[in-house]
Amino acid sequence: MQEKRLTDADKGQVMTAYRMPDIAGYVLLPGDPQRVSLMASQWEGSKEYEFSRGFRGAVGTYKGEAISAVSTGMGGPSTEDVIVGTAEQGAHTLIRIGTTGSLSEEIRIGDIIINDASVRMDGTSNMYVCPEYPAAASYEVTLALIQAAERLGVRYHVGTGYTAGSFFTGQQRPSFGGYRRVRMEEEMQDLISAKVINEEMEAAALFTLSRIFGLRSGMCACVVAERLTGRYAHDAEGIANACLIGAEAVSILTEWDRKKQAAGKKYYYPEIEEQQNDDRSGRTL
Repeated sequence: MQEKRLTDADKGQVMTAYRMPDIAGYVLLPGDPQRVSLMASQWEGSKEYEFSRGFRGAVGTYKGEAISAVSTGMGGPSTEDVIVGTAEQGAHTLIRIGTTGSLSEEIRIGDIIINDASVRMDGTSNMYVCPEYPAAASYEVTLALIQAAERLGVRYHVGTGYTAGSFFTGQQRPSFGGYRRVRMEEEMQDLISAKVINEEMEAAALFTLSRIFGLRSGMCACVVAERLTGRYAHDAEGIANACLIGAEAVSILTEWDRKKQAAGKKYYYPEIEEQQNDDRSGRTL
């Protein structure tokens, strides 16, 4: 059966298998497909595409740098599909831009959380590697997200998150008929004691698969729920901030990647520019 076009002709076209013309090496991964349009509105020369099953993508530039986005939907399995699809097209840096619930009293709705690691309860990553394998973000992407948040003057927090494989019981919410699993509620208390700062549904799969595939990954999310108080609010400004932080991080990373190439280095480090200047002047550190 031929797929139907879902967008206006001037907005984009239906594509399959998450394939887009001119996809960039740096890709933002929102869960909500509607967030792709928000991202595209923050870029220059953007064009949006719709895929099968409600997924959406976009390409464009931000501060002169090529950037793309593809929605992942909810949870590890659909995120896996997008990771593989974008990697096959040449993506090397993947940044999840999402929403999350906080597990700390000091983290409020509208704040940004940058997870540098995640507890692997997503389910998908266990299909790839043993549970002891860490779900860790790229230090370069994490640092770029921190610098982006600082540039934009946004309140943010950095720490370990918890990736659940369930929207309801996996995140201590009552399911149909009020069903609760006591063990999951006890587990949340253990997470809080272990300084886990938030819950969401995609980061662990992204971090684990990206590391296995040799890709860079990172994550930032707007807090829309304070799990300790039960307060919830859809913070449009906070979500827009998260999207902009992701784009700013791409701009920062492309600059760092050029500096690494010029210095003949594989990894970025803060003194790389100082070393380049010393090398050009003939001095030694």
